[in-house]
Amino acid sequence: MKRRPTLLLQAAACAAFGALAAVSASPQGASKAPATPKAAAASRPSAAQAPRFEVAMLWPKPMPNHWIEGSSVGVAVDAQDHVFVLNIGDAFNARTEIGAAATPPTGECCSPAPSVLEFDQQGELVGHWGGPGSGYSWPQTPSGIAIDKQGNVWIAGSGPNDTQLLKFSHDGKFLMAAGKAVAPPPMQAPAPTAAPAGRGGRGGRGGRAGPPPTPPNNASMESFAGATRISFDASANEAYVADGSRNRRIAVIDMNTGAIKRFWGAYGKTPSDAATPAYSPDAPASQQFGTAVMCAELSSDGLVYVCDRANDRIQLFKKDGSFVKEQTVMPKTLREGSVWDIAFSRDAAQRFLYVADGMNNQVHVFDRQSLALVASFGEGGRVPGEFFALHSIATDSKGNIYTTETYEGKRVQKFTYKGLGPVSTAGRAVLWPTSGGKP
Repeated sequence: MKRRPTLLLQAAACAAFGALAAVSASPQGASKAPATPKAAAASRPSAAQAPRFEVAMLWPKPMPNHWIEGSSVGVAVDAQDHVFVLNIGDAFNARTEIGAAATPPTGECCSPAPSVLEFDQQGELVGHWGGPGSGYSWPQTPSGIAIDKQGNVWIAGSGPNDTQLLKFSHDGKFLMAAGKAVAPPPMQAPAPTAAPAGRGGRGGRGGRAGPPPTPPNNASMESFAGATRISFDASANEAYVADGSRNRRIAVIDMNTGAIKRFWGAYGKTPSDAATPAYSPDAPASQQFGTAVMCAELSSDGLVYVCDRANDRIQLFKKDGSFVKEQTVMPKTLREGSVWDIAFSRDAAQRFLYVADGMNNQVHVFDRQSLALVASFGEGGRVPGEFFALHSIATDSKGNIYTTETYEGKRVQKFTYKGLGPVSTAGRAVLWPTSGGKP
């Protein structure tokens, strides 16, 4: 019998992950306590419906010029459903990946693709730009990409000395830098030990000599300290910035001037520059965001969803920074944490919340109103439908999902929306057209 790579999101995943997820409107509490399977089942909608997808195995199409993607750290969709991918141009193994860019070339394959890649719905590369240019400083470590209502493209940078956001036209003309450029601290003698591995998707870069990181300054009204993501409130002409890698706060800026208007930390409290203890699932909930704060996404009903990656949680706020509630996601996850990015389904009510989990390499699907886990899909691996360091997620007007992978993942994938269906044990976690998922 011919099989199709169709996902009917599975109840088994729902039960497993629902037992780990808990919702709390109190900063003190109960969000870390695992729910019982019975309670988790009760928290799901009575007639559970889940989105269904097929992995688009031949999307995108090959790029010209022997180009290959670097570690891909951002994805955004414009009003024409064109998909913009942000990738890191120096995240390669020079000996084995980019021989065509060597001096002299060591082979035809391959060359780093431009930093910003624009694909149409068929997966054709229709635009490309980005990287260092006149009048602005390209981020040391590009980290996120977003597109506003006017079609302008915003780039966040989370590198050790990145203190600005950059705003470009749709085709890459520089428009504005938000945040004051800050000179990095003076060079210091190198430490005798190797640099620790980076966080959040800098695969292939390794430790590099350079000035020490610009220290956090969570009280700054002038600059950022490692911004990671951006979203927009067009009606108020404001942008919400996850600031992010050295700071641990949400900053709200004026979209025209870039001026910071207000900011807040976890639970709506004042953010602190002080170091926080490493996350432990058995410890009381941290009263500060962890490192890094990976997203600040505004829903259509005016709630700000914040990805507190290291603390395995999503926190919800009103636009003024008032805390509403939180949701843990796979709270036993250590190291990089579970909440790397989020996106909303494209129905009018934004019924579902999609969470990119780069440590467990899955997309988790939540009912947005109840924050009950509906299902999950994906697994670690390199074939279509699997993930390696799932970093970013976005949706288009048709409900399709796009994901990017960092470290050595270095790709974008498309998951075609196939409508709603009941959660079923016949569903599989991996979108691969063989019985039972992986062979």
